[in-house]
Amino acid sequence: MLLRIRVMVVDDEPLSREELKHLLNAYQQIDIVAEADCGESALEKLLRFQPDVVFLDIEIGEMSGLSLAEMLQQLKQPPRIVFATAYPNYAVEAFRYEAVDYLLKPFDEAQVNETVMRLIRQFQKEREPFSEIPIRKLAIEEDERIVYVSPHDILYCYRETKETVIVTKQKTYHTKVPLKELEQKLKDNLFFRTHKSYLVNIEKVEQLTPWFNGAYQLTLTGVSDKIPVSRNYVKLLRKKLEL
Repeated sequence: MLLRIRVMVVDDEPLSREELKHLLNAYQQIDIVAEADCGESALEKLLRFQPDVVFLDIEIGEMSGLSLAEMLQQLKQPPRIVFATAYPNYAVEAFRYEAVDYLLKPFDEAQVNETVMRLIRQFQKEREPFSEIPIRKLAIEEDERIVYVSPHDILYCYRETKETVIVTKQKTYHTKVPLKELEQKLKDNLFFRTHKSYLVNIEKVEQLTPWFNGAYQLTLTGVSDKIPVSRNYVKLLRKKLEL
């Protein structure tokens, strides 16, 4: 069966979008399922069309491409990101968001080909039989023993000084594992990064309340503490929570 990769192109310049779409349409494996001219539109279409890859410009209106990339990383199954921009000075920062590649305008056909081939190799490897099995239990080292916790029992996790705190209904655990690494381990479960220091089980969310400066607070089932939600994540969180 021919590999199919679902792609969305995000760029506020129509001519640039058309140029990139033209180059990508040369590949049978690429299906362009959506395009957007700003971050807000991109978020809406991403949730609707669920592309595998987003080709993303840096300057796309009020919400920058880097801000959008940060938000996409909070998704349960984030798409791969290829930055496609006229600004070479953002390359180092862009790769902090695990970008597959960084294409510069005007687009070079050979460079686009290298990017597409890299994507094809990555997806072929992922979609082979016997791929990685989703996590069943989270292993937490505690007092020279290993405790196994079901992801469904976790209410939320947060970073505190040099530790990550994992809060369940029954107990609180402390681990040296960074929050980003924990997020990757739980990526096949219903967890959402609401803040740079907080990871929440969205099945436990009961209420979302405005706080200040566009930020919100979450109320979780069985939790008295309020969980902060950064304003950049509010809209995406609401879309994941609402039918």
